Amino acid sequence: MQDHTEVKALKEAMLYEAVEGDMVKCNLCARRCVIKEGQSGFCRVRKNINGKLYSLVYGKAVSAAVDPIEKKPLFHFHPGSSVMSIATVGCNFRCKFCDNWVISQEEEIYGKNLPPSRVVELALKYNCQGISYTYTEPTIFFEYAYETAKIAKEKGLFNTFVTNGYMTPEAIKTIATYLDAATVDFKGSANPEFYRKISAVPSVEPIFESLMEMKRQGIFIEITNLIVPKYGDSMEDLRKLAKWIVDNLGPETPFHILRFHPDYQLIDVPSTPLETLIKAREIALEEGLHYVYIGNVPGHEGENTYCPNCGELLIERYGFTILNWKITSNGKCPNCGYKLNIIGEYHSRGFQQYVVL
Repeated sequence: MQDHTEVKALKEAMLYEAVEGDMVKCNLCARRCVIKEGQSGFCRVRKNINGKLYSLVYGKAVSAAVDPIEKKPLFHFHPGSSVMSIATVGCNFRCKFCDNWVISQEEEIYGKNLPPSRVVELALKYNCQGISYTYTEPTIFFEYAYETAKIAKEKGLFNTFVTNGYMTPEAIKTIATYLDAATVDFKGSANPEFYRKISAVPSVEPIFESLMEMKRQGIFIEITNLIVPKYGDSMEDLRKLAKWIVDNLGPETPFHILRFHPDYQLIDVPSTPLETLIKAREIALEEGLHYVYIGNVPGHEGENTYCPNCGELLIERYGFTILNWKITSNGKCPNCGYKLNIIGEYHSRGFQQYVVL
C-alpha cells in the first residue's frame, strides 16, 4: 500500500475505470493501458495506487516559456500572438527522432511547482494572448492542462494543444469546451509501419479518429507532417495523407511539411533534402489543399501564405516572424476578395521568446 501522505499530494486522474482486482484502465490516450497496482502506464506518468489512477506530473512543469504562436506551428489562428507554453515530463510515444527527448522520455518524475493559476498569471504578466500545451505530449498531463485551460478561458485567454493526436474521443469531448485550437503532428506521412518501428505506436487509426472528433467539437485544426529521410519520406504516403485531409477536414486546413533534423537515436540520418520538401508541397497542393507550408527552412517562400484564388502573396514570414501582412481587416484578400481561413485577429509584434523556467 502507498503511503497516505504521498497519495494525498497527488492528483487523481480523469478518464479511467476500475477493472478486475485492483487494476485500472486508463481511457485518456488510445493505448487504453490496463495498469496493475503499483505500476504506471506506458506514458510513465500515470500510476495505479491502491486501485486508483493518479497523475504524477500535475502542476510539475519542466518547461515554461513565451513563444510566438507560429512556433507551434499555428499560422492561421490568432497570427502574430504570443503564447505561454508549458510541459511536463512524459510521452505516450517513443519516437527515435524526438528533439525534446530529454524531457519526453525522462523516467524520473520531476518539475517545478507551477499550479494552473500561476501559469495563467504568468501568461497575463508576459502579455500573452493564449496558452499552449506543448513540447511533450499534452495528453499525458491532461488534468494539468484541463485545469489551466479552464482558468485561462475565464481570464480571456485561448488554449491550444500541440499533440500527436493519439488520444481518445472521450478526452477530446472532455476538454473541447476550453480547447480552441490544435496542431496535430504526423510523422512519416502516417505510414503504419513507420509508426510501429520508429515511434512504438501500434496503429495510426486513432489519430484520424481524434481529428474527426476535434472537427465535430469545433476545435480549429492545423496539421504538420515530419518527413524523415529513408524511413518516412514516401511521396505516395504523403499524397494519401493530403487527400484524407482534403476529404475529411477540408481543403482549407493548413498543412505544414516539416524538415527533419538529426536528433536523439537518429543522429545518423541526414536532414530532409529541400527538393523533397518542395516536391511534397507540390503534391499536397495538387491534391487540393489551399495552404501548404514548408517548415524548418527559414526564408523559403513555402513559409508564406498566398491567396488560394488569385495567388497574391498575403503573409510573408521568416521563421516564426511575420514580415508583411496584407490581409484586409475582415479577413479577405485585397486583390480578389477571397475570404481566408484565419481565426482571430492579427497581433502585430516582433519576434519574442522568453524562457520562464
